[in-house]
Amino acid sequence: MYPKAMMELKRLIFLLGAFVFAYLLYYKMLDVRVKPMFGLFVGTTPSPPLPVIFAITPTYARLVQKAELTRLANTLRHVSALHWIVVEDSHNKTNLVSNFLRLSGIQYTQLFVRTPTGVTHAKGTLQRNLAMSWLREVFYVDDAPQGVVYFADDDNTYSLELFDEMRYTKNVSVWPVGFVGGLRYESVKMDAAGKVSGWKVKYDPSRPFAIDMAGFAISLRLILEKPRAFFRLDVKSGYQEPSLLQDLVTMEELEPKADNCTKVLVWHTKTQIPNISRDKNFTNLEV
Repeated sequence: MYPKAMMELKRLIFLLGAFVFAYLLYYKMLDVRVKPMFGLFVGTTPSPPLPVIFAITPTYARLVQKAELTRLANTLRHVSALHWIVVEDSHNKTNLVSNFLRLSGIQYTQLFVRTPTGVTHAKGTLQRNLAMSWLREVFYVDDAPQGVVYFADDDNTYSLELFDEMRYTKNVSVWPVGFVGGLRYESVKMDAAGKVSGWKVKYDPSRPFAIDMAGFAISLRLILEKPRAFFRLDVKSGYQEPSLLQDLVTMEELEPKADNCTKVLVWHTKTQIPNISRDKNFTNLEV
């Protein structure tokens, strides 16, 4: 090719490139989505916001409280679009929990309510109820964000996969829980149609919802639509969960998650109480 022709070709290529750049810049300045050009540029549509997970955690003062909150926070910190509602069983906010949450790096709300003396079988009930009341005060049904409510106790271990499973709950979703009820795990029975038909438990399987607190999540919309649904104090051990769920959903409406309830993604792993018998007058460091 002659040198002059080569120069003209390079000039045309340069002008074409400048035109494409100016075209893209113009539409970007107008905040208009760029349409496909020559198969090279593909426009994108903004993704809808993730449903918010409202993780409700009752907690109380004990030797391993900070250790267990730390373990839970280290998990929740990796969960997108999460709001942590921590409710202390106390007469006021404690410095330990306040300072911990402030430095946690997690969006949170701190509440408190004291369990009356003598109540031993329903620990955490008033705290969970207060958290649901807070949600109902903050959000109206018509303008609430898409979200899900989960009761995440601070003495459990959670797989990050669990939060992905629960995020798009329509009403109430369920899954197995490990190391509970004297079993390796508790779960639900499934029928041929993939619906929940009963309970794989040893303790009182006749309960309306024989399910552990860590084994279900509820859509925020349903919590707001049913303002009279709460956990009850006047029921025996193991019946707090049914006392709430029976006012929200039927067994047939439950949504099995975790690969049709074949995977365990949460475990009861309460921290062993440490032996500090030799610690008297040895240290006053907050742990």
